[in-house]
Amino acid sequence: MQAALPESSLTDEELQALVEAISWQFFQQPFRHQARFNHRLKTTGGRYHLASHNLDFNPQIVLQYGSGELEKVIKHELCHYHLHLAGQGYRHRDRDFKELLMQTGGSRYVQPLTQVQAQYYYQCQACQAVIIRKRRLNTTRYVCGKCGGSLQATSFTN
Repeated sequence: MQAALPESSLTDEELQALVEAISWQFFQQPFRHQARFNHRLKTTGGRYHLASHNLDFNPQIVLQYGSGELEKVIKHELCHYHLHLAGQGYRHRDRDFKELLMQTGGSRYVQPLTQVQAQYYYQCQACQAVIIRKRRLNTTRYVCGKCGGSLQATSFTN
């Protein structure tokens, strides 16, 4: 049975209530610490803090993949939380962690959260070679690596 989640952006208070509900429903134990969204997380779905026992979640999960994926990430982080507090193996490589994750239906890995990076296209004016870069080049400073000709920014869409 899945907990009902709104598809729009959740507040930290709603996230806290959701984490507490999932903790009771799937782990039969209370969650007594703080859960919040951390907008600085870019490539990970969530984070469990060993020292404070707090949980951070990436808000992009709900926006990109919906409430189902957020629930799986919450279960994943709660596995770390409950196993660490119980003194059992809470790391990804530990058998206790893998077994509890399978029992609760949490996700082992979050779906990709990275944004597609912009690509910059340049064309050599002498040999017509196309150069693709992730970062912008200063065309007055750099030249073609093949022939030494001057570069011009273009808008290739291939």
